[in-house]
Amino acid sequence: MNRAQLGAALRALRQASGKEAKAVARGALMSPSKLSKIENAKLAPSATDVERILIAIGVSPEIKAEYTEAARSAGTETTEWRLLKRVGVHKGQQEVKALEAQMSVLRMFQPALVPGLLQTPEYIRAVLQRHDLSDDTLARTISGRLERQAILHDNSRSLRFVITEPVLRWRIVPPPVMAAQLNRIVSVSRLSHVDIRVVPLSIQQHDAANHSFAIRDNRMVTVETVHAEVLVTDPRDVDIYVKKFNGFAQVALCGDDMRSLAEGIRDDFLREQETG
Repeated sequence: MNRAQLGAALRALRQASGKEAKAVARGALMSPSKLSKIENAKLAPSATDVERILIAIGVSPEIKAEYTEAARSAGTETTEWRLLKRVGVHKGQQEVKALEAQMSVLRMFQPALVPGLLQTPEYIRAVLQRHDLSDDTLARTISGRLERQAILHDNSRSLRFVITEPVLRWRIVPPPVMAAQLNRIVSVSRLSHVDIRVVPLSIQQHDAANHSFAIRDNRMVTVETVHAEVLVTDPRDVDIYVKKFNGFAQVALCGDDMRSLAEGIRDDFLREQETG
């Protein structure tokens, strides 16, 4: 059941109950405007929103359970990479930029690659070249990602990154380019509103670094899988990612300790280039 179908079903249940929208909204602890947006599929309701609406309507426990679960499922949307490629990968960069313009806090976990906001142009190109893009699309997508990085200099935002040590060692570009990329990370980490942490291989771990994800203002999570990007908005699911991020952040190196680790790996790349 998608957002439109869920909204229509809630409206039909309310109308069948004979209750006015204002009364249901009041009972659901929301404004009539919010209820109207939910019923007309202009706003994606959380599972909690749906549960309150159904309680206010007065449905049976079975119906309440059915539609609450439907809302939970509707809170996860998947967009396959092949579809994004068809409409234009550079347009995806524009959409992410718009999301980031509206947020106050970004938390990003990345166990595989340097996060896009921290990537150098050379690193970006190496990442994107895996996707068999045309020269024009590649150039426009690189430009779009670099434009997004302007947010790094907006100190009204709080940007938090947790990456794993293998990210700093993954040879997606030649050693001198990796050294420059690590310099970039060290430099950005000195900005007052940016927190970059690295989970070292030397520390005993109690969780698995499954895949990358980004949390925006505790409202939504975007998850990158091999075949698609998954958007999560159900508060209960968002909370799972918040807890996972915080768990890794607590055991990660930060500040001078993080920079010391990154600079040591950078120096290894530079020595390798000198002796190569």
